[in-house]
Amino acid sequence: MRVTGGSARGRRLKAPPAGVRPTSDKVRAAIFDALEAQGVDDSRVLDLYAGSGALGIEALSRGAGFCDFVERSAQHAAVVRENLSLAGESERGRVHRCGVERVPERLQGPYSLILADPPYDDAAAPAALERVAQSPLVAADATLVLEHSSRREAPEAFGPLRLSWSRRYGDTQVSIYRR
Repeated sequence: MRVTGGSARGRRLKAPPAGVRPTSDKVRAAIFDALEAQGVDDSRVLDLYAGSGALGIEALSRGAGFCDFVERSAQHAAVVRENLSLAGESERGRVHRCGVERVPERLQGPYSLILADPPYDDAAAPAALERVAQSPLVAADATLVLEHSSRREAPEAFGPLRLSWSRRYGDTQVSIYRR
């Protein structure tokens, strides 16, 4: 797994322990190419269900100002910290060990870009993302990127964020929501 663009392009990242499905390099590159084409503000990024941290690190490498990473697992949070160091982005990222459902009470917004890659079988993820979308964490011009199984339809909206773009990459679907 490598950073696909920006200042850390080509740097190898550690994969999380077995059982976690990291976003492929191809899908990450497609996500950030789409965000760039849409002129998305990435000044303040929130990476939910961070896993390895690859999505948030990709954002930082491509010029994002700062990224908060949210990961429930202590083992995965340690991998995110290590990957931030490997990418030379430790100063612009902070790792929070908690569940996504607790994010509205624990973090201070607003965030202009929210990246979410929940486990495909996590039945609680839509409700947790709805809670985040309805919170003050979401900036007035925010964008939410959801990576999900292509076997499930993406919701039409999360709070004030409406589905504006969606593409399939094998078993992975990427859906972008904007105000």
